[in-house]
Amino acid sequence: MYVCICNAITDKQIRKAAESGVEDLWTLQRELGVASGCGSCMEMAAAILSDSVQARRRAEPVLYSPAMA
Repeated sequence: MYVCICNAITDKQIRKAAESGVEDLWTLQRELGVASGCGSCMEMAAAILSDSVQARRRAEPVLYSPAMA
């Protein structure tokens, strides 16, 4: 689905950016150009990015390090 009509940015592109390490709207804007035209997509882009970042963090393994005594 198109999120940013001005720059033809889709939700898939936003999710892919999150998978590659983008974690905030300003970086997403710099990388993809989302919300740099009229700005009406800003809330939706931020929500998709936030959901994608949280999903990526949940999928990352938690490494156990024993305490040194």
